[in-house]
This record gives sequence, structure tokens and C-alpha cells, in this order.
Amino acid sequence: MILISMGKILALDEGTTNVKASLVDENGNIITHSKEFKQIYPKPGWVEHDPEEIWRTQVEVAREVAKDEKIEAIGITNQRETIVIWDKEGKPIYNAIVWQCRRTADMMEEIKKEYEGMIREKTGLIADAYFSASKIKWILDNVPRARERAEKGELMAGTIDSYLIYKLTGKHLTEPSNASRTMLFNIKKGEWDDELLELFNIPKSILPEVKNSSHIFGYTKLFGREVSVAGVLGDQQAALFGQACINPGILKVTYGTGNFLLTNTGNELKYSKNLLTTIAWRIKGKTTYAIEGSVFITGAALKWLKRLGILKNYEESEDMAKKSKDKDLFFVPAFSGLGSPYWDPYARGLLIGITRGTEKEDIVRATLESIAYQTMDVVEEMKKSMNITEIRVDGGASKNNYLMQFQADILGIPVLRPKIQETTSLGAAFIAGITMGFWKMNDLHRVWEEDRRFEPKMKEREREKLYDKWKDAVSRALGWAKG
Repeated sequence: MILISMGKILALDEGTTNVKASLVDENGNIITHSKEFKQIYPKPGWVEHDPEEIWRTQVEVAREVAKDEKIEAIGITNQRETIVIWDKEGKPIYNAIVWQCRRTADMMEEIKKEYEGMIREKTGLIADAYFSASKIKWILDNVPRARERAEKGELMAGTIDSYLIYKLTGKHLTEPSNASRTMLFNIKKGEWDDELLELFNIPKSILPEVKNSSHIFGYTKLFGREVSVAGVLGDQQAALFGQACINPGILKVTYGTGNFLLTNTGNELKYSKNLLTTIAWRIKGKTTYAIEGSVFITGAALKWLKRLGILKNYEESEDMAKKSKDKDLFFVPAFSGLGSPYWDPYARGLLIGITRGTEKEDIVRATLESIAYQTMDVVEEMKKSMNITEIRVDGGASKNNYLMQFQADILGIPVLRPKIQETTSLGAAFIAGITMGFWKMNDLHRVWEEDRRFEPKMKEREREKLYDKWKDAVSRALGWAKG
């Protein structure tokens, strides 16, 4: 099965709330170290990260896991859309503006009125503050001398992968899965789009050069000797790759801070109303596309329960949900608006159905089920364009058996959980390993192994009744913060 056995691949996985570093051998065995970093909330709806803290913690966990190991290559995967602007010394001029941040919602509402069709056609994206373009514009417009310095060629802008590549190799590069999330990249032509750059008043010179996803991006001496950075994918595309969804029509769901659903559409560009068309990866000059739905707040809602003291730890949520007796409590976790298929930046969180008898177990159950309902919203939209017969799941919340069973029940579709849960890191290792000759594409099917299969048990009538109530709850949360 394996072409070459020569050490291990190091996967750097820079997420929204933590960084991970994983060692992956030629059989897909994985060892992971992780560390959380600070979330910064300057104003309601604003979310930032300190890029220098991200770099420090990423190096720390990488050195921990790579100690005394022979590292053959590095693969990078990262939170997408989050943007950094830095100088030639690698110092950021402002905090990273995170994908969740809504500070540019009003800007995008104005742009959407006139340019929504053009943006959709060129980028496959919906005109929303979620993506990078308006965040870059905000920094250039609001940080003193930023635009002046950018026009003089003193600054570089990029998604987190670009920042990490620069810190590791000194080169300003990215690849298509990340570039396609900026709202500045023409996914048909595979290049930065001049019309979009003009619309957002962003100089092309500050953007990275776009290489294949499987590519030698450069070399680092972080581990005492020269090691190649050999592959890069945005986190959700990496999870798709790590789930071995390399053939058209396979759907994966990642349960992280938010939920992300991607289905491989091969070399065909397919558009689906209220969902995104994006680039999955580009290997040897051949582009593979995907349809994607994004749910902003899922695992983050469990973190909120923990902060409030309703949950002591995430593991107890499964038992608490099973003890819940109130099935008429619904929670819409629209903390920072709603993503697919609603795309409402003004929606806000709602807990409805509360009575004097409501217990914390009921709130936990409603929160877990809200994750499944939001996922169903996206799947229902996807089913209009394709037949979905199986879902492969990963991410922290996919370990919750109550949630996975309810997900299968409410969808009426089998849910498969793999033995290796770190599929995002695995995908980063796979893309680098393919560059280095560790695997061929067909080997990925053999490395992926099923852990558990959840078959739907709920009756159709009950499923429809529950989903109708969910949609009613969502309708009451929409538009709350507008005006």
C-alpha cells in the first residue's frame, strides 16, 4: 500500500480556538499535542486573535510532538477567512480578524445590493462579512498608515496559512482552497480577480502567490535541520481530504467551533442556492471543487454552556442530554448571526419553550440538538442539488454519541464516524505526504477506517414535527439585531 517508509509527516493545524501539531506515520497512525489560545472580543460581534500568540503556541506544540522524531515534511491546515496583515519582518500591524467577526456586516450589506451576482459568479461565495475581503479592507482603512504602507509594498496580507508559511520559510505564498475563501479569487480562472480587488480597494501586491495545494512551499530549520513545507489546505478541505472524500458526491461534516459541510463535486463547478461553491484542492494543476455549507456556532455553544457553569466538562453533556425530560425546549445559537442557508448577520441567539420546570439538562439537550438541526438546514439545501446517502463526521462534538444518533435520526441518513478523529490534521499530513511520495491518492481509501455507524431510528412523522418547530424557532431569531 505504501510507496515509501521514511519517517513521519508533521501536520500543523491552526484552528479557531487552539493549535495542534500531529505526527502521522505511513499507516495513518497519529499523535497530537494541542494548546488553546486567547479569544479577543473588543466589541459585541467583533472577534480577534493575536497572530504572534498563534505562532508561538504553534511552534511550542510542534516542538513538543516532534521531539526526537525524524520529520520528513510539514503539512499546514488552518482556520480559513481569518486575515492577517504583517510587515516584512513578520510582525502583524493589527490583530487577526477572525472569520466569526461581524464588524464589516454593514459594509457587506451595501456591497451586496449591487455586486452580489458578480461576487457569486466569480468566487462561488455569498457576499458576506464572513469572508476575508472586507476584513482586509477594514484593516487598510482603519489602522494608521496601513494603506499607505501597503501601496509602498511594505505590507503583506493573507489568511493564516500564508502567515505561517511566511514565518516558517520567509515566502509569501498560499494555495487555492484558502485563496478561494477570500472573496478576491476567481475560482474559474484560478487567479486573483482585478475587478474584485478594485471593488474592495485592495492592492494585488500585498496578496500571496497561489501555488498548488500539494507543493514544496519552502523550507524551515525550525527543528534543527531543513524540512520542507510540502502541502497546505484550509481546515475544512483538509478534513474532506482526511476523510478520504476524494471522489465526487461524498459528504463530510466537521463538528468544531462551527459546523462545516463539504461534498466533493470533482472537476465540475456546481452552484447551489444559499450554499457556497469553493475549491477543495488543486493537485498537479488539476482543480477539484466542492459545495459547502457553514454553520457559525455549534461547538462554541457548548463552550458557552461551560463558561456559564451549566457544563463542567464537554464529556458530561451526553449523559445530561439523556436525562432531559423536556423535549419542547429549542435553542438557536445565533451568537454572531446565522450562516448557511440563512446568511443573516443580524440573527441572535434564542432559547424558547422555557417553563418553571426547565432544568439545566434540558438546556444541554437543546444545545446539542441545535447542532444537529443547523446541520440538517444545510443538508436539506444540498439535497436539492445531489443525492446524499452517507455522511462522514469528525471534530470534537462528533465524539458525542447522543448528538450523532440524533443527527442520524433527524436527517434520516446513516452517520459514519472514523477511528481517527483528527481528520483535519490527517488531511494536512495526506496532502504533504502525497507531495513527498508517502501515499498515492487511492491509498487514502485504505487508510480511512470506520469506528461506528449510527443508523436513523426516528419515525418520519416525528422528524417532520421536530424540524417544523426548529424552523419556527429560527424564524423568531432572524433579524433581531438589525436597526
